[in-house]
Amino acid sequence: MARKNNTLFIVQFGLLLAIEAIFCFTPLGSLPVLGPIVATLAMIPVIITALLLGTKAGTAMGAFAGLFSFIVWTFMPPNPLVAFIFTPFYTLGDYAGNFGSLLICFVPRILVGTVAGASYQLLLRRFPGKNGRCCAVSGALGSLTNTFLVLGGIWLFFGDQYASLVGDVIVKIIGLTVLTSGIPEAAVSAIVAPAVCKPLQIVLSKKG
Repeated sequence: MARKNNTLFIVQFGLLLAIEAIFCFTPLGSLPVLGPIVATLAMIPVIITALLLGTKAGTAMGAFAGLFSFIVWTFMPPNPLVAFIFTPFYTLGDYAGNFGSLLICFVPRILVGTVAGASYQLLLRRFPGKNGRCCAVSGALGSLTNTFLVLGGIWLFFGDQYASLVGDVIVKIIGLTVLTSGIPEAAVSAIVAPAVCKPLQIVLSKKG
């Protein structure tokens, strides 16, 4: 039975990892919200992994998400003007990435899985009959973790450099990013997490 469970875990994690790679390396990971505003779907597999397979698995998936993001920003940056924020191996004139770039690229993604998984377990113990709502809230919290830690990292490690690129409106831009990307991403995560996890949990519980 233990071997069967381990095999099932590996298969589930592998499938979610494949979806994560697709979201990170293809345009399928971007969801138009309003006009030029785009919400990324890359955190959704991390959140689903945390809810279905546990906090440790979600944290590991977050590490893979950070690795994939690092590869993208190093070799095929969506916006070369700010690539130095996410990789120490990218330079744009006087702007160069550093160790802070690695922290911004990896830590928020890793903690998405940690926060989503831990909050889900906590909420489920507090509200045992509200699985769907627990999934939704945990999904939103996981998504917002990425948004606020990335933006906070930019402010902490590259505030001056980023301000020189965008001018004195850096605070407005960060706030606008939260409103136009962070909140839509959290909303999508709150909708998708229970929609995916609840049916799968029912099916897996019957097979178990």
